[in-house]
Amino acid sequence: MSSPEIASLSWGQMKVKGCSTTYKDCKVWPGGSRTWDWRETGTNHSPGVQPADLEEVVQKGVQTVVIGRGMSEALQVPPSTVDYLKKHGIDVLVLQTEKAVAEYNALAARGVRVGGVFHSTC
Repeated sequence: MSSPEIASLSWGQMKVKGCSTTYKDCKVWPGGSRTWDWRETGTNHSPGVQPADLEEVVQKGVQTVVIGRGMSEALQVPPSTVDYLKKHGIDVLVLQTEKAVAEYNALAARGVRVGGVFHSTC
């Protein structure tokens, strides 16, 4: 199963190819995507992305996770979150969201089992 292409990104809106939902923040993995609801894990801009935000994506058997920190990079990614991924043998890229989406799509197009979490506003 391949990772779905992120078809479009603009402030507060993301579309994933093959999915009719418009996301504000989303999680993607080989074969699927869904809304990334920060309330599920109590995530805020600071301290930022927690391992709990990534568990679902990790469980899909990804090789690489791309984290989009927002258009202005307001979303933090603590070292403990990067360590969590590395301990699972997963490569991690932490980028501004537009760059993160471009990198994610490039990896997906090459057939890499890539997942991601993307914040589409600040």
